[in-house]
Amino acid sequence: MRWPPNKAWTSNEAIEGFRHFEVIEYGGKGEERWVMLTAIRNNNIKIKLSWTELKTYAKWTMGWVQLNEE
Repeated sequence: MRWPPNKAWTSNEAIEGFRHFEVIEYGGKGEERWVMLTAIRNNNIKIKLSWTELKTYAKWTMGWVQLNEE
């Protein structure tokens, strides 16, 4: 996957009630890369993830994807 990261991401599970996030900041080199995300509908919700975790398809999908609610 390319660096710098895509701007839009969808979490496969709700995080603090939200699934759609936007990259607001990123940094680091190599294995130390990280990404700061904010929820689209509430910019007070911010999460910092390692680049490796964000690339995990079981947890995250690139872009804003409509997901079925359980």
